[in-house]
Amino acid sequence: MSSIRRSVQVMELLARKSPLGVRAVATQLALPLGSVHRLLLDLEQEGIAERTPGGEWELSFRLLEICGLQLERIALPALCRPFAEKMAETTGETVNINALSGKHGVCIDKVRGNQGMQLDMRIGARGSLHCGGAGKAMLAFMTESEQREVLGGPLPAFTVKTITDAGVLEAELQRIRERGYSIDDQEVVLGVYCVSVPIFDAMARPVGAISITGPSQKAPGPEVLPLVEMLNEACGHVSRRLGFRGTWPAVAIEAKQ
Repeated sequence: MSSIRRSVQVMELLARKSPLGVRAVATQLALPLGSVHRLLLDLEQEGIAERTPGGEWELSFRLLEICGLQLERIALPALCRPFAEKMAETTGETVNINALSGKHGVCIDKVRGNQGMQLDMRIGARGSLHCGGAGKAMLAFMTESEQREVLGGPLPAFTVKTITDAGVLEAELQRIRERGYSIDDQEVVLGVYCVSVPIFDAMARPVGAISITGPSQKAPGPEVLPLVEMLNEACGHVSRRLGFRGTWPAVAIEAKQ
């Protein structure tokens, strides 16, 4: 039996019957005492299990946090979809809904517009955080340590417009935080532009972003503000539903250490 399967069995048992001692876990799962002890120590090191004052074992709240993140990602499409449909109809451009997954953004839903040239990402497609509207919108509000991991590269070029210099990207992220939205000026596909606003969870962490993408030119300034207002309405509503209680728009949120 693999260690992963044993770990899952231990977690399921603790979820049902904890707190339990090492011997009780080993007996109920018919596993070697030494193996169970090592698994519990590994789970403790990862913050999944913890010992009670009496020395027995129980699950920690880390597992709830992990499950909560997954539930948020599952909820995102349903919460965003009505806004996405309205924005696609109003603008004629494609509205993409992205979720943050490690060092990538993942397209979890989209509503196509009726204009010809679109950035038509498939559902489940992963995108880099250093380029594109949604990626930069999420990256700008991640912690500084998370940003440093991305800025440390690699920063591959997809077009001649892709930002591949860490210093230039860092300055761009600062501008995004100041104005509350990001712009993709043909960074992923030449001729395709994007504006995006992030979505936050109850801990004020970026968990996703909604973007309006199409052939119309988009640049920071008054002309793009009608799109930003639509995105702020959508992302603000979704963020509140996910438990976010900070000020909105996101310009008031600072990247954390």
